[in-house]
Amino acid sequence: MIQITDELLSSFTKMHDKFISDWHEAMNTGDTSSLEVMTNEYYVAFFNDAKDKPMMFNRDESISGMNESVNQLLGGKKVFNDRVIRLKDKENAAVFYDLSIEFKAKTVARFFTIENWQLVDEKWLIVSEIQQRII
Repeated sequence: MIQITDELLSSFTKMHDKFISDWHEAMNTGDTSSLEVMTNEYYVAFFNDAKDKPMMFNRDESISGMNESVNQLLGGKKVFNDRVIRLKDKENAAVFYDLSIEFKAKTVARFFTIENWQLVDEKWLIVSEIQQRII
């Protein structure tokens, strides 16, 4: 079994803290370039309703959608609640959190989110995401 060290967890956590900080910056400026940290094979699945199949988006579609939504919600904020980080091994991690999107003093969306990260050429990249709409 591969030993996951406190140092590795700390390093990943600092990287993810920076990722959250980059989200805050993007929501204030509209510049999402620092958030484009996905593998070429990246995909996201959005589950809106239990009876509907998820909507699937690839990397390019996700970047386009991210740019559009950030510009529509410019000045809003994303709140990353109850984050849990689990390292699967030295090169793979999963991050879970309850994401609220606030705009003009109202919560306009809320998602339960799972991100899968992988260390590629000494850089952490998102491989896939699952978003379950709560509101």
